[in-house]
Amino acid sequence: MIPLAKEKGSRLIANNKKAYHDYFIEDTFEAGIALHGTEVKSLRLGQCSIKESFIGIEKGEVYIYHMHINPYEKGNIFNKDPLRTRKLLLHKSEISKLIGQQKLKGYTIVPLKVYFKNSLVKVEIGLARGKKLYDKRNDIAKKDQKREAEREFKIRNLG
Repeated sequence: MIPLAKEKGSRLIANNKKAYHDYFIEDTFEAGIALHGTEVKSLRLGQCSIKESFIGIEKGEVYIYHMHINPYEKGNIFNKDPLRTRKLLLHKSEISKLIGQQKLKGYTIVPLKVYFKNSLVKVEIGLARGKKLYDKRNDIAKKDQKREAEREFKIRNLG
């Protein structure tokens, strides 16, 4: 029997595009996540969503809420609740920094992406400040201008 080779590099599982639309991301952290076996198998198949998820701190520990991992179809009694609360693994200094920033400046903590890093599941979390409506409009206008400029460039070069 040949042992399975561990995959190298990183592979994206889920991305939270809405977080970049709704928040200014000030700082990012990489956190491990406490999972059970069938959840990891389901993540390997790419069955994860972090659109409605959020991060909270309780008693000096960081948790992710409403992160949806589909139950593994070949698992039976070992499958866990898809929306259960999962613990994030961070260093104590990182947790204290997050707590301080959250209390003093009113930042919020949001999950940005879930990915594999050398066969370990990691979650990138961001220290974020909420955008106002006019900020979102500004971003949409900039995106439209960029798209229009690219379209003009393409037409000019083809014709």
